[in-house]
Amino acid sequence: MKLKFSIQYGTQWGQNLYVVLTYLSIDQTKKTERLMMTTSDGMGWQLETTVLESRKHPIVSFSYYYQVEDTDGNVLRKEWNAIPRTYYFDSAKDYVMADLWRDVPLQYHLYSMAYHTTMGLSVDQQVEPLRVPLYRKTILFRVSAPQLQKGQSVAIIGDHPALGSWNVSRYLRMEPIGRFEWLLSVNVDAVLLPIEYKYVIIDDTSHALVAWEEGDNRTTVGLLPADQTMVPDGTVLVAYGENLRVKEYTWRAAGVVIPVFSLRSKQSYGVGDFGDLYRLVDWCAATGMKAIQLLPVNDTTCSKNWSDSYPYNIVSAFALHPHYLDVEAIGVLKNKTKMNTYHRQRQELNALGYSDYEAVDRVKRAYVQELFDEKGQQTLESKEFKAWFAQNQDWLVPYAKWLDSSVGLIYFTQYHLHLQLKAAADYARSKGIFLKGDVPIGVNGDSVETAIHPDYFHLDAQTGAPPDMFSPNGQNWGFPTYNWGAGVVEWFRRRLKWMEQYFDAIRIDHILGFFRIWEIPGDAVFGLLGHFSPSLPMTVGEIEYFGLPFRKDLFTRPFINDRVLDKLFGMHAPYVREHFLMPKSYGLYDLKSDYNTQKKVQQAFEGRIDENSLWIRDGLYRLVSSVLFLEDPKQSGMYHPRIGVIGEPVFEALNAEEKDAFMRLYNNYYYQRHNFFWGAEAIRKLTDVFGSTRMLCCGEDLGMLPDCVAPVLDQLRILSLEIQSMPKQSGYEFAHLDGNPYRSVATISTHDMSPLRLWWSESPERTQRFYVSMLQKQGRAPEQLPAHLAEEIIGRHLYCPSMLCMLSLQDWLAMDGELRSKNVRDERINVPSDPYNRWKYRMHFTIEDLLKADKYNNKVKTMIQRSKR
Repeated sequence: MKLKFSIQYGTQWGQNLYVVLTYLSIDQTKKTERLMMTTSDGMGWQLETTVLESRKHPIVSFSYYYQVEDTDGNVLRKEWNAIPRTYYFDSAKDYVMADLWRDVPLQYHLYSMAYHTTMGLSVDQQVEPLRVPLYRKTILFRVSAPQLQKGQSVAIIGDHPALGSWNVSRYLRMEPIGRFEWLLSVNVDAVLLPIEYKYVIIDDTSHALVAWEEGDNRTTVGLLPADQTMVPDGTVLVAYGENLRVKEYTWRAAGVVIPVFSLRSKQSYGVGDFGDLYRLVDWCAATGMKAIQLLPVNDTTCSKNWSDSYPYNIVSAFALHPHYLDVEAIGVLKNKTKMNTYHRQRQELNALGYSDYEAVDRVKRAYVQELFDEKGQQTLESKEFKAWFAQNQDWLVPYAKWLDSSVGLIYFTQYHLHLQLKAAADYARSKGIFLKGDVPIGVNGDSVETAIHPDYFHLDAQTGAPPDMFSPNGQNWGFPTYNWGAGVVEWFRRRLKWMEQYFDAIRIDHILGFFRIWEIPGDAVFGLLGHFSPSLPMTVGEIEYFGLPFRKDLFTRPFINDRVLDKLFGMHAPYVREHFLMPKSYGLYDLKSDYNTQKKVQQAFEGRIDENSLWIRDGLYRLVSSVLFLEDPKQSGMYHPRIGVIGEPVFEALNAEEKDAFMRLYNNYYYQRHNFFWGAEAIRKLTDVFGSTRMLCCGEDLGMLPDCVAPVLDQLRILSLEIQSMPKQSGYEFAHLDGNPYRSVATISTHDMSPLRLWWSESPERTQRFYVSMLQKQGRAPEQLPAHLAEEIIGRHLYCPSMLCMLSLQDWLAMDGELRSKNVRDERINVPSDPYNRWKYRMHFTIEDLLKADKYNNKVKTMIQRSKR
């Protein structure tokens, strides 16, 4: 039995095309081969391989995909394989596959679990290698048709009598094989090639032909060599080309964004839990919403204080946060006195206007411990737990060991967290509502992931973000950066597979990190001393090519003179000179070795919170970062221009020609030099990590955007994030909602921003411009945002072209004067520039109360229905 592959694909010198072929045996064992194809012109590639079948392991099916490699075996590109090319195996036949390269299809979102859920389709469906009749000469027609609606099927009609002779009543109905794939085998024993055909849509009830696919007729030309006019004996010719050419239904959905910890119900203990998701799903169903977006739900427990409230500072990529356990759903304690005590504590916690992380931690940990003492052993001995443990022990055992606590209690807690989140996700799916999860860009530097996979991370570096209008010093998130390789990719894939249990869509946190990450030295406190990684640092020759004579000592060491000191420290300048600096020639100074990094300065001023100490500390931070260039930590003699340095003392020390040269160099480095390089990096990483997931991928692409970001996201069909107050087109203060791309998520604010009402009141001048230019109103804008204007802004977002309109609960409530919070400042979740921010926002009333707000809920439902979401 032979398999013959051919494909048209243009390659460059040094590139080769491979077929990665996997055989599945009857006992479910798999064998994978990587076979190099041959070409005579760099365009047409062929491969013929003989399959030797084992009697012990008879083959039942085979699947394959194509990939491009360089001469060193590095994979440069893989074709889209979320829908596998898989076929039933008949050892008596030869198979001929004349294929087209598959990029991520334009209708990618129709294959996603999110779409399946909202349309009432199963999210567990797989492509099955259906056993169909095979003849002496067979053509196997296969087509992908995600555009079909419920109650429709695909059929084929062609110019030959075997295909109905274009008679609409003699179509041949195809068989579904899962995931919108359709298959049909046709006996072509006496059929002369080529033949022409088209796919059509038929109604399952009336059996009537509903629609022809658009475009030219399909043909078998090119599937076999030009001199062959018939399919050879014993051959199966596979005709699997482009998708069904029918315009798809324009799918758009609306949803709510809220962290789990922000939910409030009568049953929860001072913090939202997975049980509250049921009630939130009921509210979404009542209002016509189709999506619920959450912040990360991973465990962040490290210090057991408020710093652990940061949901992106995860200690495990798989463990769920114990705070989200609906404790009473597991059971009540036998001791009624203790239960009364816990109910009183619950009442006290729920009386707070926010979620008290430390208090919740104490109460919930105590309750779960007592619950475990009563029924933990029974759970751990159950068949269900043992089956779950067997599937999850690869991450669960190291996690429990790292926590260095009661192993049984940890297993018990994580098992019930899984059951509760899975049940909530399944309940949402049953209502046609999908959960959208969050994939944090990093992990805590002191975590189980860095402990068991230290080679996956650069533990001497930190992740952050460059300076912007919200954080002039940049952001330092403290996460180690990734040491990208096969291990990291496989680790990410396992994370996504784990997330697919619960989520049908994902937000890719800081997707720019897959293009390049802002890498900060381990001894820095702020983001100013960072550089992009990977990047192309500049040689001395390149720097001087722009007209700037390079002086290493002046440009790479802190620039400190008396004028700088007097400006920064004022009356403290003499004290600073005496205690922190060493004089050197030409009236310049060096920092003493005990204070020459920001971390050393931070340690020296630990616990000193008086005004003068903070003044001096912050000034020393600025001195440390007062450099023009940063030497690359891995490539000696290569340099990065320090971001945001234009206008600072070290820049002002240059003469006019040098300033002009540096500005040209700076502009080239940050806005031109890396575009192709970063684009290629992102395509490789994003394809490797997210290319096979069934979750709808949405990128958080805010910040300093290279020009390559938009085309890469478009090529990979990843949804962008569009915020009207943060336009991506330079020169504009606000974006026009009608200009949003279809493949995008529209929102008003994120957890890192002020909600709509707070944003409105923060800057009257900016609000006035928005009021006049975007809302087309006349006169003076109201000082506080009235409910009717909030309703109009929300309505405009619902009607915009974006595929998803995801608004925070705070913004949804802004359009009801009675329901919205009286204290607008309590609604903000995070301030990125504050490293000590407490993530504590919680709804100011219960979900049960929200469900009773019929007038408001009906208004929301009407708005969503009218906007066709």
